[in-house]
Parts: sequence; structure tokens; C-alpha cells
Amino acid sequence: MPRFWLALTLGTLTLGLAGIYWWEKQLPARLAAAAAAGNLDQCLRYGEQLSALSWLPGRSPLDHGRCRRDKAIQLWQRGQWAQALRLQRQLLHSPAATRADQQRLDGWQQELQRKALQRFEAGDLDGALASLVPLGEDRSPDGEALGDQLRLNWQRNRLELERAARLVGESRWWEALDSLHRIDHPWWQRRAESLRRQVDQRLASLGKDEREHDGHGAVPHSVPVADLDTRVKQRIAGGLSEWQAFEAACRELGGKVVEAGPDSACQR
Repeated sequence: MPRFWLALTLGTLTLGLAGIYWWEKQLPARLAAAAAAGNLDQCLRYGEQLSALSWLPGRSPLDHGRCRRDKAIQLWQRGQWAQALRLQRQLLHSPAATRADQQRLDGWQQELQRKALQRFEAGDLDGALASLVPLGEDRSPDGEALGDQLRLNWQRNRLELERAARLVGESRWWEALDSLHRIDHPWWQRRAESLRRQVDQRLASLGKDEREHDGHGAVPHSVPVADLDTRVKQRIAGGLSEWQAFEAACRELGGKVVEAGPDSACQR
């Protein structure tokens, strides 16, 4: 009886191995036929099976590579970017890879980065980050990914606009102008336009009327306010803070900054 079970087991094993061997011999022809017919999904399945069973000589790797290439292009055109990039990278690690395949991958990655930046500039932060997910650039533990940089830029611009609005409410016009100058994102700049007009109009009226006080307080100026106004704006636009710009403009007009409590003025 033991011999019977041993013979049965060995026979079953032999039949199984024979079946696998037969299927292995069939796969190259089936893969080639699927590739020739443009049946990309079937071609990829046959190719994966063939790779798992053995590495037979002949055109099989090239046929499998062609299917990967064509399927990657198909997925890309459908907007399935992550799957397309995955297949294209697999292709580049196969004997079927060409220089054109590497160039295609580079072009796709650059296109996703451009798309992300376009969406970001249009004010679509979430869409920009979604475009970076297939690249693995939406976030990173060290905070150095492109997505991390976009988030920081977005938050900084939002905080500058909020600060400017608060300063306008406190009639601190020069400091509000300083914050508005620091907003460098096109979408946030458009959001700040009405506030910027309000600040510009207020500062212009201070210059025209030669008022003796401005956003620095009620201490009188003894230099031409219109000239002081123009010079301060120029220096803020050049990157100085509101206070640095005020001090530099005052010195140029031959004055010095005089402080009285919370107020300050430029006097000769």
C-alpha cells in the first residue's frame, strides 16, 4: 500500500510538472500573438507568467517590453498617470528598454510637474498636490518634496494677507503695505487687490494733504510727506521691511526718526 501511494504521489507530481512545462513552452507563442494583435492586457499577463516560470531565449522579452510600452502609453493617455509611470519604469529595467523609453519617462514626469505648478498658480492647491502623487513628490518626511514647498508658500501668502487685513483695521498703513508687498502668489495677489487699493488710496491722501501724521503715529513730520511716502514705497518694493524702509527714506530726506511712546516721525 505505501508503494501505491508513493507511486500515485510521484505520478501526480510528474503530471503537474509536465503541465507546467507544456504551458511554459506555449507562453512565448501566445505572448507574441497577443502582442501582434494589440491585446495589451493579455500580453502583459503572459509576459508576467513567462518571467515567473523561466527565461527562455528568443523574442519573448522584446514582445513583453513592447506590450509594456504600448500599455503605458495607453494608460497615460487615459490620465492613469501612476499606473503608466509604474509600467514605464518596469520597462526601463528590462532588456527591451531603449533611450526613447527613458526620454518618454522623463517627459511624463516633467509634464506632471508643470501641471502641478499650473494648478498651484491658479489657486488649486489640492489639484497641484494630486498631480504630484504619482511622482511621490506630494510630501516627504524631511519636508523637501515639491508638495511640501507648495504648502509652505501657500500658507505664507495666506498669513501675509491676514496680517495686512488686521493692520488695515488698526490704521497701520505702512505695515499693511509691507505685508501686501510680501504676497508673491498670483492667486493670493488677486485676493489682495481690493485691500491694496484701500491702502494705496489712504497713503496717497496722506501725501496729497501733507498731513502731519501717518501710520507711524501722531508725531508731526517736518519733511515733505509726499516725498517720504514715495521713497518708503520704493524701498518696501525693494525688499525692506516697513520700518527699515521708513528709516532709510527719512535719512535720505535729511531727517531722523523721532519716537514718542508708540508714535514716530521723520524730523529735520
